[in-house]
Amino acid sequence: MQTSFPENKAGHEWWRSAVIYQIYPRSFADGNGDGIGDIPGITSRLDSLAELGIDAIWSSPLTKSPQKDAGYDVSDYRDIDPLFGTLEDFDDLVAKAAAKGIRIIMDLVPNHSSSMHPWFLEALASEPGSKERARYMFRDGKGENGEVPPNNWESVFGGAAWTRVTEPNGELGQWYLHIFDSSQPDFDWTNPEVRAEFESVLRFWLDRGVAGFRIDVAHGLIKADGLPDIDDNNSTMSGQPKDRAKPHPFWGLEGVHEINREWRKVLDEYQDRAMCAEAWVMPLSRMATWVRKDEYHQTFNFAYLETPWKKDSQFKVINESIKEFSAVGAPATWVLSNHDVIRHSTRLSYDKVPKQGDGIGPDYEQPNEELGLRRGRAASAFMLGLPGGAYIYQGEELGLPEHTTLDGKFREDPTYFRTNGERVGRDGCRVPIPWEANSPGYGFSTEGKSWLPQPENFKAYARDVQTDNPGTTLELYKSLLQIRKSHELGHGDLVWKNELIAETGLCYQNGDVMVVANFEGAGLEVPAGEILATTQVGLTEGDQLEADQVVWIKI
Repeated sequence: MQTSFPENKAGHEWWRSAVIYQIYPRSFADGNGDGIGDIPGITSRLDSLAELGIDAIWSSPLTKSPQKDAGYDVSDYRDIDPLFGTLEDFDDLVAKAAAKGIRIIMDLVPNHSSSMHPWFLEALASEPGSKERARYMFRDGKGENGEVPPNNWESVFGGAAWTRVTEPNGELGQWYLHIFDSSQPDFDWTNPEVRAEFESVLRFWLDRGVAGFRIDVAHGLIKADGLPDIDDNNSTMSGQPKDRAKPHPFWGLEGVHEINREWRKVLDEYQDRAMCAEAWVMPLSRMATWVRKDEYHQTFNFAYLETPWKKDSQFKVINESIKEFSAVGAPATWVLSNHDVIRHSTRLSYDKVPKQGDGIGPDYEQPNEELGLRRGRAASAFMLGLPGGAYIYQGEELGLPEHTTLDGKFREDPTYFRTNGERVGRDGCRVPIPWEANSPGYGFSTEGKSWLPQPENFKAYARDVQTDNPGTTLELYKSLLQIRKSHELGHGDLVWKNELIAETGLCYQNGDVMVVANFEGAGLEVPAGEILATTQVGLTEGDQLEADQVVWIKI
């Protein structure tokens, strides 16, 4: 099935400037009342997303899965999980979204499959050295009887990255690699059969009309020859070694670029398709190698996401991003939140937060909710005026904070269980979002059910109490996205104008729009011009811009 969108001119392709809205499907909207979001739920809320002004939806995995890691453990790459609906429901979503000018981007998980994938079940039933095992990373153990894992690698979710199997003869035998949970065995991407399979999967979804893919763990597919030990295990998605001159043995190796180019050739056979890499590689000059003209179209700018709300830090990362991505002819992308990190409206209230993937629990110092919301709104407004592509995580347009007091008995993130609760994991940013303040489950589910409990403070953030309510975060986002689109800021150029304002702020011009942010201290005198949008409620020309506030001005 093909969808039809306006043809883009070279250099003005849709993905270069798109505002892409991430949906975490089990937490967006529940259409059948079982307490878990689904595809019909997404389809039923398309009007709200069209009103917001987005260009595309990227959905976290909808494919068939035992849901050991919320769908990132795929058992069938060519089917929709019954939890979310059917292929027919998906086709309906693609068609109805297209009618509203919204593209659908799939989440593809190529680093690993589910341990319930037919290939892995075949591998377990086969002998060491078989072609079935060659699709995955099976290795003999060390020690007198193979009782020691092949190396010292640790899982991102905690614990060893190896699990030993019982062979068909009933004896303990080989080990298999899983950079994540034991239910997520890593593929061996040196195997041509694996590569051919995923090219086929890409075509399956492209033929159904998807606009492209977000590629999960795009930087982890190739492992170093010999699988050497790691000097500095840190269980993060970047795994940045202390000695950056020494490559990490499974993050961001050069061999991945060959796979990138193979996939780009597939996408180039189709019109107006794009793929975005989840590649936690630093520095930005290295990340930019992922978006050379024959590789990915975009990659998430995690350097920007992790930058604190401080003037000098923001100035540096924005300059570096635009410089490095422009050098390879790619757009910079901007992102503040997603399903793997603490929501930025909470994160920015702290001077220091737990490392990526750990989350905040009830035993951690609790956030200043008011400060977090103010800085979160300011950071969003400062970001959305920048040239390039932008990503929004569901609920951030409501100013939604992290759920930081979630009890352990409700948690589902594998990190929580693999570390015996020492690391609470990512559930806090994945709680179902509120639609209606006075409905059961805040309107998320027709029956009021919710797979993760929603905190009471979500009521104040519900979409219905913010809609058409001047000064709310939702109306701020609507205004910013409308201005961004009508002034073509995504295709614009950034020029710093810091000389026009006090030293506590930053000021940049993009086209005929000037964006001013004040980071600290007393009020900042705003340059003259028509105020288009502002995070500071009631701000008028001639007023002072307070700390942690942003204004857009037409010049």
